[in-house]
Amino acid sequence: MTLIDQLRSSVAGPVLGPGDDDFAAEVAAWNTATLHTPDVAVGLTSEEDAAALVRLAASAGTPVRVLATGHGSATPVTGGILATTSRLAGVTIDADQRIAHINAGCRWADVIEAAAEHGLAPIAGASANVGCIGYTLGGGLGPLARTYGFSSDWARAFRVAVASGEVITASATENPDLFWALRGGKGGFGIVTSMDFELVELSTLYGGSVFFDAPQIADALSTWAEWTKTLPETATTSVIILRLPPLEFIPEPLRGKTVLSARFAFVGDPAEGERLFQPIRDVGPTIIDAVAELPAAAIATIHNDPTDPGPGWDRGGLLNEIDADFVEAFLGAAGPDQQVPFVAIEIRHLGGATRRDVPEGSAVGGRGGAYTYFMAGVPDPSLFATVLPPAADALLEPLRPWIATETTINYAGGLKVPGSYEASWPAGTFTRLAEIRATYDPNTVFPYGPA
Repeated sequence: MTLIDQLRSSVAGPVLGPGDDDFAAEVAAWNTATLHTPDVAVGLTSEEDAAALVRLAASAGTPVRVLATGHGSATPVTGGILATTSRLAGVTIDADQRIAHINAGCRWADVIEAAAEHGLAPIAGASANVGCIGYTLGGGLGPLARTYGFSSDWARAFRVAVASGEVITASATENPDLFWALRGGKGGFGIVTSMDFELVELSTLYGGSVFFDAPQIADALSTWAEWTKTLPETATTSVIILRLPPLEFIPEPLRGKTVLSARFAFVGDPAEGERLFQPIRDVGPTIIDAVAELPAAAIATIHNDPTDPGPGWDRGGLLNEIDADFVEAFLGAAGPDQQVPFVAIEIRHLGGATRRDVPEGSAVGGRGGAYTYFMAGVPDPSLFATVLPPAADALLEPLRPWIATETTINYAGGLKVPGSYEASWPAGTFTRLAEIRATYDPNTVFPYGPA
């Protein structure tokens, strides 16, 4: 009996080969530029499906990779088994314990909505459309990061189908070495089928974004860079330069313009939040000012990330402390007068709670970073291999004095830049992660890392 026949007789969910009608839809990633071509796609419907898949794959020596939403799909899967988790849906809230039980197919929008009914909120990512598990395994830096830390700091337990074919719990008290690794170590440990995630009491916050037209960008960025040095941990902020096409889905005031958006999220008295944000408003006239008190459930409106699938190319990393010289260099490389093939170039302010590890320790890389940088290329796949990489190198070259040697894995852009994998964690963490992968997956059923 072939492997695909064994899977079909052992797994309740769909088992599809390249010739099956639904195969392409099953393996489709949110990043449509990445086309997965595994030998088999398996739609998981339960922990039992995951365990059966792993047992058969291990016996056959066939590698297994996992796809949830595909937001992080930068490298195509070109063989083996691709396990999809979209059918593992559902969130349950224990309001008394402030815990969300999150199944592997959930997106942050599902958790935000369920938690809001109890006056609670998850420490989620900037996009409510991203899958919870993959994002959290990589650490995760959201709009409240300075106040609450990395998202993975709030994970309390995982259920994982490991290479032995067992489904085990990883927590502070059960398999604590694996728990340490899953909070920031990303992949290569098994199929995570669910996660327990602690919530915070938060029903409203003061936040949103303002947009400055091109003539104000230099002043706005200079002010923002200095202003970040004065902010308390209760405030998290970022800026992004957007080169927007003249298309109908873009809000009319922004259509066809190069703009800077300053984002802000403050946990506390709205009047204090307004006072803290005033220096940004004082820069000058804005095109849009959407910073105000808002429900915590509307947190995704702060960044307003795209919600529809499309082709994507990005590169990111961490920065050390920035100064006026950095601003000058950044504007010279990426400012409104420059012709660059990037639709978005972002800087996020870190520090505060992102610097502090959880009491029992975690594998998160990048806690020493002061800021992040992120570039999203023009969404034309014909540019991805030849135009965007050298353009990114040229843009980053004058910023080298401020670029940190360490990054964090969710900013490593598919590990296509040489050395980005190793730089995603401190050396000791990187070594320990390799040891834990070897312990739980000695035969590399779950390959992870650059090819």
